[in-house]
Amino acid sequence: MPEYSWRRLLATVWPHVWPKDSAALRTRVVGALVLLISAKLINILIPFFLKAVVDGLGQQGALIIPLGAVLAYGGARLGSALFANLRDAVFARVGYHAGRLLALRTYKHLFQHSLGYHLQRRTGELARAIERGVKALSFLLRVALFNLIPTLFEFTLVIGILLARYPWSFALITFLTIVSYGTFTIMTTEWRSKFRRQMNIEDNQVGAQSVDGLINYETVKSFTNEEFEARRLDASLERYELAAERSEISLATLNAGQAAIIAIGITVIMVEAARRVVTGELTVGDVVLVNAFILQLYQPLNFLGVAYREIKQAVIDLENIDGILVLPPEIQDAQHARTYRPKGGTVRFDAVSFAYDRRRSILDRVSFSIPAGRKLAIVGPSGAGKSTIVRLLFRFYDVQDGRVLVDGQDVRDLTQISLRQAIGVVPQDTVLFNDTIEANIAYGRPGAPRAAIIEAAQTAQIHHFIETLPDGYDTVVGERGLKLSGGEKQRVAIARVMLKDPAILILDEATSALDTRTEQALQEALGRAAEGRTTLVIAHRLSTVVDADTIVVIEGGRVVERGTYAALLQTEGPFAEMWRRQQQAPPDMEPMAQPAE
Repeated sequence: MPEYSWRRLLATVWPHVWPKDSAALRTRVVGALVLLISAKLINILIPFFLKAVVDGLGQQGALIIPLGAVLAYGGARLGSALFANLRDAVFARVGYHAGRLLALRTYKHLFQHSLGYHLQRRTGELARAIERGVKALSFLLRVALFNLIPTLFEFTLVIGILLARYPWSFALITFLTIVSYGTFTIMTTEWRSKFRRQMNIEDNQVGAQSVDGLINYETVKSFTNEEFEARRLDASLERYELAAERSEISLATLNAGQAAIIAIGITVIMVEAARRVVTGELTVGDVVLVNAFILQLYQPLNFLGVAYREIKQAVIDLENIDGILVLPPEIQDAQHARTYRPKGGTVRFDAVSFAYDRRRSILDRVSFSIPAGRKLAIVGPSGAGKSTIVRLLFRFYDVQDGRVLVDGQDVRDLTQISLRQAIGVVPQDTVLFNDTIEANIAYGRPGAPRAAIIEAAQTAQIHHFIETLPDGYDTVVGERGLKLSGGEKQRVAIARVMLKDPAILILDEATSALDTRTEQALQEALGRAAEGRTTLVIAHRLSTVVDADTIVVIEGGRVVERGTYAALLQTEGPFAEMWRRQQQAPPDMEPMAQPAE
């Protein structure tokens, strides 16, 4: 194993083995180690008791069973087993707690990454990597503490006993066998690690492919692409199958070589022991003792080979987790970041320029301001940069040039959590959790009382619909809210943000999925909800921004017009042209408000 992997392995495992903030867990680790050492010391005594039994039975003229030796032998075996099981029971919480902490640490770290990071990753692949990493950590804790160290401890004691009580050849044969076994195991494991790594890559692809298909179930069904998705998944499964087969073949090669080395070593040492019994140098009990030592030593030694192989695989499995944890988030709080406490909620974009890719500008020196408690609408064609403005206000990305300010404070000088707590958004594409309607609304303010949830639902004009459902607010909405219509999901999202009660309200095409009648009812409700709040409306349908205090028109990432609804219609500019095009659309598709007189 490369040196950097050992260091990284220790840095990952040690904080979980010896947690600084939990004296109880550290006590469990110490207790488990005491039980472990006790089990090994008792285990070393077992061959001596067995030798006493055999020599006692083999004495000429023996008339009684050496009961003391037999009872001691049985008691030692029982004690060794009891201590080993107690050790596992005591350490169980440490192992599971370590896995829990690693999973939680990784999960929280993923939420610290920027939106750009997640747009470049596949959810299924991340989930599979975390699952394997947690299992790998649990394995490493068990193996390192309870197999590697104890086996080395027992090996040292056995070699010392053999040197002290028997000819040096016994210890030499044992030592050479173990060295050969270890060398072969390390070399072969290093060779086959590339097969395991490739298998993990293909396993990630299988996980990502299957999750993508299931998440987009409705799209797959609507395009009747079930067989296409099955073929894509099968192609990934086939590549995994081939990689797994190569891994298994290399594993069989390793196991066969290990078995051969152990068999040769045991045979040679038993021949040597038997020869010395014939010459009278050793008793039959000595042969049994040496044989018992060899068997006791090679059983954990055999697992030591498996352990090293699994450690290699575990380190490979932890590489993905390590890659996630060592990657610093792109968006971080500044050292001097302050907690944002809204004082009205004034929003200002000051000459903001931004690009997801430096080769293609999205916003070019965009400037506008929303006074506290007022409503500003941003309109423009698709791709003009409207949704990017929302992301910058939330600080999902940092601007390349210019500033985004709330109440006169640069958002980069504020803690992200306090900034986002003050902003509520109703997005165009509403995503719900696979939970109850009540839980999805309560997500705006976890722990809110039922009365507040119902009030928010009433504001969003969805309370009466929920009451008609058999399970009411306990109705489960399904994966990504598939059991609800687009309009129903949108109203749940509106209720959720009303429950949050933010100082700054963003409506990002908030009623785009609703029919005309429902939209008009919701516009009244949203108008009441916006009272006293700074409101930013992102719209394509111009009928939804009639009541905006100011309308900003964006094209090609630049502000090309600004003014009131009526004033912009009179200027005969881009806004008026958009209005005419939408007026010419079929009435059922694009109902338009008439210009104010």
